[in-house]
Amino acid sequence: MTASHEQPPAPARRRTVALATGTAAALGLAAVSLAGPARAASVLTVAKDGSGMYTTVQAAVNAASSGDTISVAKGTYQEIVNVPATKTGLTLKGATGNAEDVVITYDRAAGYTDSSGTKYGTLGSSVATFSANNLTVSGLTVQNTFDRAAHPGITDTQAVAVTAQGDRQTFRNDRFISRQDTLLNWAPSATGQYRQYFTSSFVTGDVDFVFGNATAVYDRVTIQLRDSGAAAGGLNGFLAAPNTNSAKTYGILLTGSTISSSAAANTYYLGRPWHPTADAVGQLVIRQTSLPAAVKTAGPWTDMSGYSWKNARFFEYRNTGVGAGVNSNRPQLTDAQAATYTAQKYLAGTDGWNPVG
Repeated sequence: MTASHEQPPAPARRRTVALATGTAAALGLAAVSLAGPARAASVLTVAKDGSGMYTTVQAAVNAASSGDTISVAKGTYQEIVNVPATKTGLTLKGATGNAEDVVITYDRAAGYTDSSGTKYGTLGSSVATFSANNLTVSGLTVQNTFDRAAHPGITDTQAVAVTAQGDRQTFRNDRFISRQDTLLNWAPSATGQYRQYFTSSFVTGDVDFVFGNATAVYDRVTIQLRDSGAAAGGLNGFLAAPNTNSAKTYGILLTGSTISSSAAANTYYLGRPWHPTADAVGQLVIRQTSLPAAVKTAGPWTDMSGYSWKNARFFEYRNTGVGAGVNSNRPQLTDAQAATYTAQKYLAGTDGWNPVG
């Protein structure tokens, strides 16, 4: 797996005129300031049938200002969406509140090429890229429909649905669908503060489909391990592939969740450490989560590209279900350690952010 690495807008000019103190006093007046009122946040509507302000999500994003809300009507929107870092505080939501109703979808893989013949790469394969801080996304499905079987000549099969690469991003009641590399939690600066919170959502894939070097919490989500046809004891895939920088305490946390699968028993690893740089030491905790029979119970962690999972920071804590277990290949947090690996601890950062409630 490879990733090709690739200011908020200026505020409205304030027009201020103040009488000099001496002049105001001479006139018997108080000094005054004439400032324009603060801009109220707007709601921009999107509908494929033309009944909204825009017919594509990206057109609404382009028109939005920081703090605005984009409400997307029921429908399937076949497009690439990019929310740049300048659109701080944006809310993007499905109008019905049901993520199955509002689908952003596209077919793109890392091995596809653009008009110049250059491969898109992992980051470029993303259907939706969210770079803005203080972003909220709710009630949406984002889906990458790339089909390996239909493109046997494509060897770079990473097909990202969402790249989350901002700080203080919240995703609620969403669905994220692909196969390889579904959801990228990315820190453009490996040691920088980039925190992303996912709750009451659904994620599905088969190879490294929750991955990256940002700090990400998956809280009360449903994760589906897709069945690629391997027989019991074979290999269907890998859930996670963190490449957390060694200077960061927190990488990816999966807590209070449900992992489901129709795949045969003992065909899935929970994770492997992506090690693209010497200072990448993946950090992942799966705690108090139900695990299916598809998980390799004897040893749910594995090496990646010659880098041992034992050198990474992988732990479990009080998991349940047929796929749960405790043995020498399944490191467990102690109760004392678990107290420091909670959703709140992961997300607090330097400013005490707590979207968990």
